[in-house]
Amino acid sequence: MQLQQMFKVLFASVSATSLMLAGCAQQVTPQANAEPTTNSVQVQQTTTPTTPPETKSPDVVYVPTPQAVVDKMLELAKVGKNDVIYDLGSGDGRIPITAAQKFGTQGVGIDIDPERIKEANANAQKAGVTDKVKFLQQDLFTTDFSKATVVTLYLLPELNVRLRPQLFKQLKPGTRIVSHAFDMGDWKPERTVQVDGKTIYYWTVPENVPANLQSSPTS
Repeated sequence: MQLQQMFKVLFASVSATSLMLAGCAQQVTPQANAEPTTNSVQVQQTTTPTTPPETKSPDVVYVPTPQAVVDKMLELAKVGKNDVIYDLGSGDGRIPITAAQKFGTQGVGIDIDPERIKEANANAQKAGVTDKVKFLQQDLFTTDFSKATVVTLYLLPELNVRLRPQLFKQLKPGTRIVSHAFDMGDWKPERTVQVDGKTIYYWTVPENVPANLQSSPTS
């Protein structure tokens, strides 16, 4: 009788344990299939990459100035070691780099295209003139180039005309301006030179700017 009672007690204990385990399993199972909580959604949203701000596209297609034209532009402007040259739309940097190599001129190149800035810096490094030139990724129409004694351009004619009031406003009288291929509209050049079928225009900023030149047709 004692042995039978012991078996009954043991059987009852095992049954109770099984029921408890089954109940636990029933409680856990729905959680495994539950939808993500609000906190999980918030984490996913905060880790989503943000789109970088848009960059203004270049106004012109990049076409490098032939080296013979670069040399003549610098010669025409009588660039020397005491000059500060600003190249507006500097591309691969060849104008400031050439001026630095040949004359020891300090130069700044302005271009809105980051690829051109990267290329220009690499070219300056190769030429060993990084102590004399620098290249800035900027919009020409918001750039301060008031320290320039020489400005070089290879832009479209309408951009030259749009820049004209800014050139008069920022540059000191006597500052030399040289443009490859395109003129300045009503502001007639002092000299026009041909090099290998390419045209170069040369101006100096006057003491008194005529009223008709102080604004551009698009302003």
